[in-house]
Amino acid sequence: MKTYIKNIIPAAAFLLAVGLGSCTKDLDVTPIDPNLNTEIQPEALFNKCYANIAVAGNGGANGDCDVDGIDGGTSGYVRQMWNANELTTDEAICGWGDEGIANFVYNTYDASHPMLRGYYYRLYTGISFCNQYLQVFEGYNSTMTAEIRFIRALNYFFLMDGWGNVPFVTSITSEKPQQYSRSEMFNWIESELLEIEPQLSEAKAKKSGDSGYGRVDKAAAWLLLARLYLNAEVYTGSAQWSKAAQYAQQVINSNYKLNTTGTGEWSAYQMLFMGDNGETSAAYEAIFPILQDGERTTSWGTSLFMIASTHDADMVDSNGTTETWGGNRARPQLIQKWFPNNNAPEAGPKDFAKAAKDDRAIIDSRGRTLNNDDVSTFKSGYAVAKWNNFTTTGATTKSAQFPDTDFFLMRIAEAYLTYAEALARQNGGTATGEAANAINAIRSRANASTKDSYTLDDICDEWCREFYFEGRRRMDLVRFGNFGGSTNYNWQWKGSAYAGRSFEAYRNVFAIPTTDLTANPNLVQNEGYR
Repeated sequence: MKTYIKNIIPAAAFLLAVGLGSCTKDLDVTPIDPNLNTEIQPEALFNKCYANIAVAGNGGANGDCDVDGIDGGTSGYVRQMWNANELTTDEAICGWGDEGIANFVYNTYDASHPMLRGYYYRLYTGISFCNQYLQVFEGYNSTMTAEIRFIRALNYFFLMDGWGNVPFVTSITSEKPQQYSRSEMFNWIESELLEIEPQLSEAKAKKSGDSGYGRVDKAAAWLLLARLYLNAEVYTGSAQWSKAAQYAQQVINSNYKLNTTGTGEWSAYQMLFMGDNGETSAAYEAIFPILQDGERTTSWGTSLFMIASTHDADMVDSNGTTETWGGNRARPQLIQKWFPNNNAPEAGPKDFAKAAKDDRAIIDSRGRTLNNDDVSTFKSGYAVAKWNNFTTTGATTKSAQFPDTDFFLMRIAEAYLTYAEALARQNGGTATGEAANAINAIRSRANASTKDSYTLDDICDEWCREFYFEGRRRMDLVRFGNFGGSTNYNWQWKGSAYAGRSFEAYRNVFAIPTTDLTANPNLVQNEGYR
């Protein structure tokens, strides 16, 4: 149940980190002293592997950070995943002066980028925790072992997707890790997921009060495999559309389901991003929810970041917390997914969605401009009010500052669009029949119009409408050939030009951090950054 992680992580279980070195700048992670192993409980270390995604370190928002050399709030797993995959794309822009933000916005990141370095080491920190668990407690419980192997594979997936050729290590060792090619990483992740799938719990949708909520099961392995195969051509040069469709269909046919029924003033889609999303029918869509609790798992880098960074003080009616940072907002190309003629109304989120005839257009345009003429000004661009800390019942959450809103890192809607795209690519680039039905299921949930067929361009736009501001856009643009290199798709400020311009294809992957190259002679920098 939800308290399995939320009640264990914040207090006594965090003491397990005594003896665990944080991930330092050169990937050397100090192993737990063998003499201390008897004092570490497997459940505690198990939870620490999950906790790396939810919080920055021991003690919550204002405690210590597991990653050296970067501010604890900034180093959050979700926050850095979001920055790397949203601010570099057609969806989001930010004018904060934090070091590295502008490089994301203008696509000028390099090997010294501080936030990419923080994200890179956050992922390897998680891998080190997983490796320690597997080294000490692999035989303790087969299901728990499979879950930790999944989390490690997920961390490696994000590294492979972001950096391509990355250091690979599966144990706590003093040896410098060898560098795996992207294809080698793909093969390892695939093999690992296929091997652990039988040991994972059965695919079963859960609410926060149910046993296992917040823990991965077979559906998570299927969905990550579907994501892996959907991007196989990017990662290995060989497409695997049929396997992507196969595993996506397994998820669709599982016990998880789209949330299709709203409640009160809240749409079914909006319920996915609210303070009680773990307690309502929205939870049945969450294949891997990252648990948040306003008292027990506080963080500046998870759901609070999603809410506070996208709201200013004029948007208190759509926030639900006391935090309004006013930074991340929409680029015009996101708004054009609903209003291609740039005729969006000046309206609050609910009226904006009605005008768009799509419940997913949770946008606030009041007193704001469509274009990002002044990158440093929050009202230069429409605000995204997708995330909040309200409850569907009107009940107050535990904290006025930190949200109870769980972050759905993986949800079943991804399987529907993966299935549709994979079938379309095998059908000459058009989604018809079952593929169109899968897209229509997503659109019908949002009360949007449906069609009998969809082009690949339609599908790329649908990925945006369904998953905007959820931290995955860069991957989709790369797969569709719309990110780096000579493309026909531009967005405002792409490549540092107001009208947008192409940037180098090598930027489809990030640069291995200079600190890691210096520390590990086994590593070679990615092409273009050398």
